[in-house]
Amino acid sequence: MDSVSSEHIAETARKERVPPSRGKVAFRFVLMALVLTLVGGGLYGFDQFRKGMIAKFFAGNVPPPAAVSAEVAVSEAMPRMLDGIGTVAAVHQVTVAPEVGGRVTAIFFEAGATVSAGAPLVQLNDGPDRADLAADHAQATFAQLTLDRSKTLAAKKFGTQEAVDQGQSQLDAAKAAIARAEAVIAQKLVRAPFAGQLGVRQVEVGQYLAAGTAVVTLTDLEQLYVNFTLPEQARSVLSVGQSVQFKADAFADRTFSATVSTVEPQVDSGTRTIKVQASLRNPGHLLLPGMFAKVQVVLPSQSNVVTIPETAVDYTAYGELVYLVRDAGADAKGQPSLKAVQSFVKTGSHHDGKVAILEGVVAGDRVVSAGQVKLHNGAAVVLANDTALIKPTVTPLN
Repeated sequence: MDSVSSEHIAETARKERVPPSRGKVAFRFVLMALVLTLVGGGLYGFDQFRKGMIAKFFAGNVPPPAAVSAEVAVSEAMPRMLDGIGTVAAVHQVTVAPEVGGRVTAIFFEAGATVSAGAPLVQLNDGPDRADLAADHAQATFAQLTLDRSKTLAAKKFGTQEAVDQGQSQLDAAKAAIARAEAVIAQKLVRAPFAGQLGVRQVEVGQYLAAGTAVVTLTDLEQLYVNFTLPEQARSVLSVGQSVQFKADAFADRTFSATVSTVEPQVDSGTRTIKVQASLRNPGHLLLPGMFAKVQVVLPSQSNVVTIPETAVDYTAYGELVYLVRDAGADAKGQPSLKAVQSFVKTGSHHDGKVAILEGVVAGDRVVSAGQVKLHNGAAVVLANDTALIKPTVTPLN
């Protein structure tokens, strides 16, 4: 029984190890290739269908034209300016101080008051000096009597000419002592050297002042200077008498006028700049010495200059550029369309919100003046000159 089972098992194993025929193998390979081809074709077809639908989606979702403001470049006369930075200075400004020392016995002014030339400000103690003056007057009186007596005796031949000369010398010395005492007394009454406005009081009654101690500042605000510098290249177009315009930070909405009064006859070798001084009247005393001033020296205007708004110029790392508005034919609905085209430009002087264009724009071109931030070269645009789109004017720093 066991031998029959072993032979049966061995026979079954030999049958299982028999390789399939070539026809079956080929059929299997063909079937697998067909399945792989169907799967790959399906995936490829799906991918192409997906790409086509995406392209169709984006083709049907073109962004609307960007709304921008545009202005036409014009040819006009352009004012020329020399820009500088300066400081307002007083023509007359001093710190009032006594010439001699002494104790303050009286103060005759209020801080911030306006005074006239020669007005008394501070009195120092002059009691001892007035006593010396009285003694000097007594000496002068005695010297005069002695001189008169000597002259009378000399006329009657009872005196000598030497006595007359000695009496005259004593009288002259007494008069000199009087003048000296009067000068010291005058020095102890401190007066305003010129008309102007006083500053903060810096002394008190009873305080001892040494010679030169500050009492108060005095400034004449009627006439002022504007001191500023310009590059040495400006010397060829700079002269005395030229008009100057400047702005002060305290009055940003106002423009003040002055006239060039002095041009320094040398160039600073360290900065290669020229010092210039302009004079002006100061009605209302609005301007104060020490104020910062942004100065422009007015030069003759330049005619036939192409100008555009300053807001139209974009300052990029690659240079200054503007967007020109050009016709782009008709859109899908047959309506005329516009596009923005980049144009690199060369700018000139700036004035009153406009900039001169030396290259890149011609008169009659339409330039985008607001809304450039959303543009690229060739972008579709629509004109919407709305003040809400206009960005604030920014003047480049000089």
